[in-house]
Amino acid sequence: MGIKEAAIYLDNQWNTYYAGQTVNGRIEYVFDSPKKVRGIHVKFKGEAHTEWSESKQEEDSEGRTQSTDTLHQGNEEYFQISYYLLGSNNGNEIEIPPGKQVYNFTCALPPVLPSSFEGQYGYVRYTVKVTLDRPWKFDQDTKVAFTVINALDLNLNPSYREPIHFQMEKTFCCFCCASPPLSVDVRAPVSGYCPGQVIPLAIDIENKSNVQLHLVKIFLRKVVTYRATSPSTAIKKSKDIIITMQEGPVPAGAVKNWNLNLEIPPIPPSNLVNCSIIDLDYDLKVECAVSGMHMNLKDRKYITIGTVPLVGMAGQPSTTPSAPVAPSSPSQPAVLPVAPGQPAQPGIVAGGDTLPGGWVAPGAPQPQAPYQTLYPTLSEPVYKESPYTARTLYDRGDSAHMITSPARFAPYYPTYAAVQPPPLPR
Repeated sequence: MGIKEAAIYLDNQWNTYYAGQTVNGRIEYVFDSPKKVRGIHVKFKGEAHTEWSESKQEEDSEGRTQSTDTLHQGNEEYFQISYYLLGSNNGNEIEIPPGKQVYNFTCALPPVLPSSFEGQYGYVRYTVKVTLDRPWKFDQDTKVAFTVINALDLNLNPSYREPIHFQMEKTFCCFCCASPPLSVDVRAPVSGYCPGQVIPLAIDIENKSNVQLHLVKIFLRKVVTYRATSPSTAIKKSKDIIITMQEGPVPAGAVKNWNLNLEIPPIPPSNLVNCSIIDLDYDLKVECAVSGMHMNLKDRKYITIGTVPLVGMAGQPSTTPSAPVAPSSPSQPAVLPVAPGQPAQPGIVAGGDTLPGGWVAPGAPQPQAPYQTLYPTLSEPVYKESPYTARTLYDRGDSAHMITSPARFAPYYPTYAAVQPPPLPR
């Protein structure tokens, strides 16, 4: 017999924080009998990791082809903070009584962190792990991941207000005679958007040629560059399609006009600032599929995904938007009592106090985001789960007896369906 239940709870329903804010939480245990432990240990960690395998075919000295697999890896640690909630690693054994026991913890996040990211060949991830340190037995680990957002305010860079404009033209040759052109014009009002917003696209086709345009395809893509440092420097690039929309056909000699809206799902902000082993960009790709043996028309332009939408643009509401505050859940208390019958230990705080090393106790107010006062009337964003999930939360050195709660993790990102970009000019 042993632990009946073990679960970690953080102090907001989305488990989402901005860099520089304080994470408060608790570990809840249910024991079916008294347990002797050296202590209960909590560790906060933020890191980026990349990993992929590559196969290479080589001939040996006898002319036989052999396959060699190489595992490329990169790692970057942003912070690691640990302390004991109860006991110590070299102290006397402590007996925990049976029943439900609750221990609180807290961590002030560094102010400069890259946003959480989960990708095919790497991640930026933040976790808290609580370990029941048991002498002469396997330690019992409980782990949960949480989202960290590095704010990207689109209002701070004038280039994000610039429109996107594709202009493509092609003539087709037939028996040494060039046809009149096929002209494709695609426009979007700005180049910076936030999740939850739509990208309004105007597509104008003038097909003066004698070749039919079958389809105009619009792709929103995630462009990621992963870097490895072991066993040597290596790079892996991926281009994943997030959204696809299409229209057509446009017969020879015809003119067509369409207006499309691409809604941006909950995805991480561009750039992954302060991460040197993963680069994240987004682009819009336009591809025009034509009939016959002719080459398709293709072009792409980068767009920026932010966490604070553009404000004060023509066509938007006259109210001045504000930046988001950290998500919070008034229905879920940040502080629970120390376990019944347990003395106060270093790291267990009943509220309001400051711990050594600048730690802020549960119950203290969260620091205000530095841009919050700039846009005082913007409604708070809705935090939504990303479609990109972690394959596993098990990490190097984690115990095989670890509990992950919940077992599935996907970051949450702020979305702004209520704040839309300006309409396209007529």
